[in-house]
Order: sequence, then structure tokens, then C-alpha cells
Amino acid sequence: MLAPRLALYLKHLGIHYAWVIAALTFLAMLVTSAALGLPGALMQPLSQEFGWTTTELSSVFAIRFALYGLLGPFAAMVLMRYGVSRMVAIAAAVIASALLLGVFMHSLGQAFALWGLLLGVGTGLTAMVLGATVANRWFVQRKGLVMGLLAGSSATGQLVFLPLVVWLIEQYGWRWALAPVIAASLGVFVLMLLFMRDHPSDLKLNAYGAPAGEAIQPPAAKADWGLPLRTLASASRVPSFWVLAGSFFICGLSTNGLIQTHFISLCGDNGLGAVPAASVLSMMGLFDLVGTTLSGYLSDRYDSRKLLFWYYGLRGLSLFWLPYSEFTLVGLSMFAVFYGLDWIATVPPTVKLAASEFGPERASVVFGWVFAAHQLGAATATYGAGLSRSVLASYTPALFVAGGACLIAAVIIMRLQPAAARASQAQR
Repeated sequence: MLAPRLALYLKHLGIHYAWVIAALTFLAMLVTSAALGLPGALMQPLSQEFGWTTTELSSVFAIRFALYGLLGPFAAMVLMRYGVSRMVAIAAAVIASALLLGVFMHSLGQAFALWGLLLGVGTGLTAMVLGATVANRWFVQRKGLVMGLLAGSSATGQLVFLPLVVWLIEQYGWRWALAPVIAASLGVFVLMLLFMRDHPSDLKLNAYGAPAGEAIQPPAAKADWGLPLRTLASASRVPSFWVLAGSFFICGLSTNGLIQTHFISLCGDNGLGAVPAASVLSMMGLFDLVGTTLSGYLSDRYDSRKLLFWYYGLRGLSLFWLPYSEFTLVGLSMFAVFYGLDWIATVPPTVKLAASEFGPERASVVFGWVFAAHQLGAATATYGAGLSRSVLASYTPALFVAGGACLIAAVIIMRLQPAAARASQAQR
């Protein structure tokens, strides 16, 4: 009963309940990001306590990233079929359970089961498709801005949790460092049950920005289990799908699979302690929140292809420069600003391109498959960078490969012909 009362109260204040939904989604995605990125801060403590190599730990974390992405299209279907509030609450409970049980693990197999499989499933249910689903369902206007804010939540997760986590590791050990994320996950579980609603019509509302006087739109028919595979079969016949998926594979290769997972270890190899390295990551998170929100604003006004060209190009150049930063706080701060501004800035224009290419009805599921490619790229970088460090005793080859791939992505995204231009050519 709390949600209808709050919606009525906000309506009297001239505030649409869609903004409450956006705030709750932001919080859920923030905690998911914190859980997903947490093992990166634990790589060295786990290696020291259990003797696991960087390659072994990277393989565990790669499974987590792959599941996080591969569940995306099915998560979109599950959200549509069983409801956002119920499924996000379940996901929060799974994340909390996986982290809590990790306190008692003592073998690599248990780490694989808990922080590879179980954590991958829990975070996969609240993957980036959650933001796309909420933005498309609750907003007619300001959709790009909302998607930018929600995508930026992944950076904010680092900003809020990572310095605290690293400090707890140094002061009390890695097990106590799990406590803040576990508590936050349980908090999300409660808030979802109390305030989250699946569709504007649940509160007798239309989406934010819907034309005045328009009849309240009923929820769409429940999706069936075959929807993700049918959507993939249909989308895979369209060349633009492979351009979006290929560029987003490179996006994952150059962000959370590489920097989020290995940055603290990379800094440690170059003489910088864990706490300063975590502070730099947090700085990246701050600038990414700004950059991704701005990207959402820009994607409502400018050609998304051109935005992505600049995002990928600048990211590639920053990765080429990182090994020469000398890993001083000044050098890394410059990298944090340059790289952080476009860390997840690729999401809003990619979501918008998916919607324009495949229609708003299929956008969430299509983006789910595109995001799956993103996380396969992340998994590749997670394992590949760990292998580079183990075999070549350096992360530099991985940074150069990711930087070069970003420049390739900047080129191929411009080969995506806008849907309006294709339709104009077809009419000639």
C-alpha cells in the first residue's frame, strides 16, 4: 500500500512516480555493479591467502562476467514475464547469499560456484537490460537522460563502495570487506518489495511525458520463453545488429573486463598501493557518472553514431597512454578524467540505436543480446589480461590490444547506416 500512497502524494506535488522508479532502479544497478566489481579488489588478498594464481582467479571472474551478459536477453524476458519488482528482489537476495557464503569458501571450486556461477546469475538478473526496460516502459520524454543516469550507476557503485572495501581489506581482512555490499543488497531487497512497481498502469498512470489525455496504457502481454531466441534469430539477419554487438564486445573488452578487474593489481605491479589505486578508480566512477549522464543528454539531440565514434576513439588513446603514465597520482588522475568520462558513456547511444533499428517493442531484448556481446568481451579481457600478467609478467600487451580494438570500434560504428537513410534509399 505504500507505493500508491506515495504516488498520490507526489502527484499533488507535480512529481511523476516514474522518477521514484528510476531512483530505485539506479540503486539496484549500483549495488549490482558493486557486487560485480568487488572481486577485482579481492584478487590480491585471495591470491595471498589461498595461493591461487592470477590466471585461476581471472577464469572465475570471467565466468561471472559471461553469465552477467548472457543472461541479459533472458533477463529482459523474465522481467517482462514475472515483473521487475519481484525479479530484482530475488536477484538482490541471490547476490547477498553468494557474497555471504563466500566468507566460508576455502577452495577454487567453491569460488567458481559462488563468485563465478551464483554471483553471475544474481547480477545477470539485474544487468543493463533492467535500465533499458525501465526507461522504455516508464518514460516517453527524457528517455536518453534516464538511460544515461542508470548506466552511470555502475560507475557510482565503484565511487561509493570501492574505497571502503579496500580500507576494510587492509584493516580487517577481505571477509569483512563483503559486509557493506551484502547489507546494501538486503536493503535493495526490502525497497523493491515496498516501492517498486512493474508498469505505470499498476498505479493508474501513464508513462512520464505521455500526451495529456491519453488513455492509460495496459501492460504488454507476458513474454514467453522463446522470445529471446526468436528475437536473436530475427535480429541476427540485420547487419546493424552485428555492428552494435561487435562494437559493444570491444566496449566490454576495454572497460569492466580489463580496468575494473585488473586496475588495482596493475597499480600494485607498478608500486602503487591498493588504497590510492581504489581512489583513482573512484575518481573514474565520479567522472563516468558525469560523462554517461551527459551522454544520455547528447544522445537525445545528436547522431548516436558520431558520439560513439568519439567515445571509442578517445578511450583507445587513453589505454595506449596508461602504461606511460608512470603510475603517479598525477598521471593516473589525468587518466581517470580522460578515460572515466566515457567509461559507460557508450550505453545511452547504443540503446537508442537499438530502439531506432529494431523498434521500442523489441529494444530491450535486442539490447540484451548486444549487452551479452559486451560481457563476452569483458570475460575475454578478464581472462586475457590475467594470462598476460602470468605469462608475460605485464599487463601492457592487454592494454595495447584493448586500445587498438577501441579504434576499430570507432571505425565500424560509422558504417552503421541510420534507419531513416535506409528507408529513404529503399523508396527511390
